[in-house]
Amino acid sequence: MQIATIVIPNLDGLSYLGSCLDSLTRQTRKDFSVILIDNGSKDGSTEFVRSNYPEVIIRRFSRNEGFCRAVNEGIRMSRTEYVILLNNDTVCEDTFVEELISAIRRTGGFSCAAKMVQMRRPDQMDNAGDYYCALGWAFALGKGKPAGRYDEEREIFSCCAAAAVYRREVFEEIGLFDETHFAYLEDTDVAYRAKIAGYHNYYTPGAVVHHVGSATSGSVYNEFKIRYSSRNNIYLIYKNMPWPQIVLNLPFLLPGFLIKMVFFARKGYLREYVTGLGAGAALCRRDKKVRFKWKNFGSYVRIQLELWGNMFRRISDIF
Repeated sequence: MQIATIVIPNLDGLSYLGSCLDSLTRQTRKDFSVILIDNGSKDGSTEFVRSNYPEVIIRRFSRNEGFCRAVNEGIRMSRTEYVILLNNDTVCEDTFVEELISAIRRTGGFSCAAKMVQMRRPDQMDNAGDYYCALGWAFALGKGKPAGRYDEEREIFSCCAAAAVYRREVFEEIGLFDETHFAYLEDTDVAYRAKIAGYHNYYTPGAVVHHVGSATSGSVYNEFKIRYSSRNNIYLIYKNMPWPQIVLNLPFLLPGFLIKMVFFARKGYLREYVTGLGAGAALCRRDKKVRFKWKNFGSYVRIQLELWGNMFRRISDIF
C-alpha cells in the first residue's frame, strides 16, 4: 500500500528530470508514486519521461498555469496520506522519502521541510526552513552558510515547497495552495493558514536534497520574480492578518518595504517592485481574506510573537 505521492511540477526541465527521477528510483522507501505535472513544456520533457520512466503518471497542461495550479492538480490526483512536493531541479539522497515520512509522523505537523543543499556546493546550504517576519520579509534560513550548522530538527514558520512533505487531510480543512499567487510565497501562505488553524511546520535535516535553484525563472533576480514576489507579499499580509494585526505591524512593515524598495532600485528593478506592490493592493478584496475566528486567537498571538522574533533571526542569520 502506498503511503505518499511525490508531485513534481515541470516547465521545460528536460535537462534536470533524468537526475531527479533517477534519485527517486534509489530511495530506501518504495511505497510511493510519482506524478509529473507539466506546465506546457516545449522541450520534450513529457516525451522523455514517458519513454524512460513509464511508472511516472503524467498530467500535461497546454500552457503554463503556474506553480500553484500544477501542485494543486497533483494533490487532487493523489489518494495517499502524505504528499511530497519536489522541484524538478533536485537530486534526492537515498533516504529522502524515508526521513520525510518518519519526520511528519513523529512531529504530527502539517508539513516537514527537507534540508536543501546547493547542487554545485553541497557543503553549503540552500534552505534550512522558510521564515516570515514583521518587516514583511520572507527568507530562507542558512542560504550560503556551511551545511553542518543546520543539523537539528526544529519548528519553522513554513516549508519551502521545493522539497517538503504535507499531510494531505489538512488541505481539506484549510484549502490547497492559493492559485492567485501563481508562483512565489504560495508555500508561506499555505503554512500561514495552517498555523492559524493550529498546525505546525518543521525542518528535518535527515532528509537531504541537492538543489540547483531558480531553474525555471532563470536567475535569482529577474523582472517576473520580483514583480510576483512583491505582489504576493501584499496579498499574503492582507489575506492572513486581521486588521488589528496589520495596524500593529505597520511600524515594521512600512520600513521593511522601504528597505526592499531601495534594495531593488539599486539593482535596477524599482519599476518591477513598485508595479508588483500595486498589483498586490488590487488583489485585496474581502472575499480573499481569511475569516477571523476567536477559537484561533491563541494561534494569532503565537504567530505575532514569531513575526517579531523572526526579525532578529533574520539579522543573526546574516552573520
